[in-house]
Amino acid sequence: MKLSAFVFIVIAFLSLTSCIGTKQLTYLAAEEEISDSLISIQQMQPPYRVQINDLLSIRVKALDQELTGMFNPIGDAENSTATTEEKAYFDGFPVDRHGDIRIPTLGTVKVLGLTLEEIRLKLKDKLLNEYFKTEANIFITVKLAGLRYTTLGEIGSGSQVIYKEQVSIMEAIANAGGINLYGKRRAVKILRQYPEGQRLHKIDLTKITAVNSPFYYIQPNDLIIVDPLPQKSLGIGETGFGTFATLFSLITGITLLLFRL
Repeated sequence: MKLSAFVFIVIAFLSLTSCIGTKQLTYLAAEEEISDSLISIQQMQPPYRVQINDLLSIRVKALDQELTGMFNPIGDAENSTATTEEKAYFDGFPVDRHGDIRIPTLGTVKVLGLTLEEIRLKLKDKLLNEYFKTEANIFITVKLAGLRYTTLGEIGSGSQVIYKEQVSIMEAIANAGGINLYGKRRAVKILRQYPEGQRLHKIDLTKITAVNSPFYYIQPNDLIIVDPLPQKSLGIGETGFGTFATLFSLITGITLLLFRL
């Protein structure tokens, strides 16, 4: 009788300690009394500065469109079957390892460390000084040719592309299929590229304060890594009931085997 009671206590203890708690699965949780005042997401992030391996989309327009043909990519007629990502790859301007892009007629332009607006103004000045007059009324747009990032671990793995100028990590994770039940939401890793190299950052997505983190918005070429919770290595159940049922079946089988011996 004492043995049975002891076995039951052990099963109950393991069930409670090995299951995945609600707090580990909740996104952006806040205390009830401060939940209304905390939602002050900093929408305005510092302007992104172009890095090596970025892909830029540049378009030049003017009153006479024939004059701008030499600066713009070939029309879509030759790539009518290409996907949006393929068109961006073939028509975009990659930033090489020296921090430069090469534009037809204009040649090599240094863009490393510049914001998109600074690149636009730099190209506009160069065009006005060398090819156009002010009366041409040129209009230039400079954008990132899709925000590319990669996900690994307890999340839909692979390379992802979102065609927006600003993407939060929540949207990036949702676009990748979400974090599975065994994913460690309290310490999501972000491997980010900088001019001097790469740095590893962490963000806790279970707390509302994550929205004010400098890493809440992702950047091009980010690598998002979601490590597994310790419960995954135990492999005995995702919930308390599942763990209890698994352990109960195991110990019952062992007990029956011992009684037969």
